[in-house]
Amino acid sequence: MIEIADPDAMRTWSRAERKSGRTIALVPTMGSLHEGHLRLIDRVRERVDRVVVSIFVNPLQFGSTEDLGAYPRDLDRDRAAALGRGTDGLFVPTAEVMYPAPAVVRVVPGSLADSLCGAQRPGHFEGVLTVVMKLFNIVEPNLASFGRKDAQQAVVIRRMVTDLNLPIEIDVAPTVRERDGLAMSSRNAYLSEAERRVAPALARGLDAAHEAFLGGERAVDRLVAAARAPIDSEPALELEYLEVVDPVSLAPVETAEAASIMAVAARIGAARLIDNIILGEGTGADPRVGQ
Repeated sequence: MIEIADPDAMRTWSRAERKSGRTIALVPTMGSLHEGHLRLIDRVRERVDRVVVSIFVNPLQFGSTEDLGAYPRDLDRDRAAALGRGTDGLFVPTAEVMYPAPAVVRVVPGSLADSLCGAQRPGHFEGVLTVVMKLFNIVEPNLASFGRKDAQQAVVIRRMVTDLNLPIEIDVAPTVRERDGLAMSSRNAYLSEAERRVAPALARGLDAAHEAFLGGERAVDRLVAAARAPIDSEPALELEYLEVVDPVSLAPVETAEAASIMAVAARIGAARLIDNIILGEGTGADPRVGQ
């Protein structure tokens, strides 16, 4: 596995691989790799010749009161994990090389950032799209893979690729969960033992709503009520949003349909947790986010 920190060197390596006829996939991460990230590597490994994993904690997507300084970092562990899954290239730039001058020009997500996490974290998706565009321009991959846990992120990235005519295929992989249903996330490291026991209530709520949907319920208010019951039973969870939205526009819907997204965010202690489910998934509904 080659490890590169310089953007120009990364681009040179990638172009040499592509000139030799090899295809490249990029798995963008902020490090603190968990099984969800590693399965993205496994997933794209089946489709391309070379896999690049980027590890970069992007300051542009953190608000002034958010956890940039505390975000978990362990490059040695991440390096070993990526190598163990067959990663060919590790791109580990610093903030100084990614943003040698203050970032003036940014990629704006428009109305896709008006709801859900975008409403709770103003400017977050500008930071996400800007760094993803930079990574795409540096690595020049044929394919890039993201986890569906960050459903809104997947939607805005796919739309950026479409609207800006980028020659990159976007793959969105199913959420990887712990045995008790909690969606894997680097921020789970913030949870105390007591908070960790409470956190799976989010997944239980989504499961309850999905069961109601599979039973024929389509009224969003009733689906939300079904999801809220397990969540409200845990006072430590501070709900930020729980909504059912269109999988392409992210606009709220009044009547749920197959492939509608039910998304949730909540705070518990120092952690902000997000999760979602595709209603009707497993019954012939299109599971793709943002198509």
